[in-house]
Amino acid sequence: MIKSVIFDLDNTLVDFMRMKKESIKAAVAGMVDSGLDMGFQEAYDQVMAIYHLEGIEHQEVFDKFLTAHYGKVNHKVLAAGVVGYRKARDAALVLYPHVTSTLTALVKSGIQLALITDAPPKQAWLRLCQLNLHHLFDIVITAEDVGALKPSPLAFRAALDKLGLKPHEAIMVGDWPDRDMKGAEAAGMRSVLAKYGDRKFEGASGADWEIDDIVELLGIVKDG
Repeated sequence: MIKSVIFDLDNTLVDFMRMKKESIKAAVAGMVDSGLDMGFQEAYDQVMAIYHLEGIEHQEVFDKFLTAHYGKVNHKVLAAGVVGYRKARDAALVLYPHVTSTLTALVKSGIQLALITDAPPKQAWLRLCQLNLHHLFDIVITAEDVGALKPSPLAFRAALDKLGLKPHEAIMVGDWPDRDMKGAEAAGMRSVLAKYGDRKFEGASGADWEIDDIVELLGIVKDG
């Protein structure tokens, strides 16, 4: 019997990559409009190169970009970029279809909800609160909490321990087979691939189920 559903956050509940791309574009446009002596596409490519090097959650990308270009941070240009980024982020941070209704239905049926994410704790909670999901989750485990990124089973085991459940009593839902599915398997859990997420892959996912819409989870939990 399934007693808990454990979710990945980005590209499983939240359309993270859409938000990130729109935010970066707005930031670069803001910097160009404020006097950055570089074309939009060149600046965008350089900012994205820093993200690829440092990680998509890196918080000092614009500082590093401007320091590399000017030899120091141009605070006028930086401020314009940050403001543009924040405005676009707030507008573009959206849930995938049927997320809220599905999570609410699971909670009403007595299913415990947990979250496992590689995002920093502050950023994870900011996204959950902004989207009004924070009250639906019993447990949130980040890579920082356990000192390891997925597919390490540590976060999965930590979630099970906090929930007081055995591996067969929970399922993991995520968009990344090499992290979400493999991590769940290492912890003895079954998994569900969110095919609607941003990530593209080829070959077998290793998931026990694959879904095109999060609402399909209701049937899996009922039958599982």
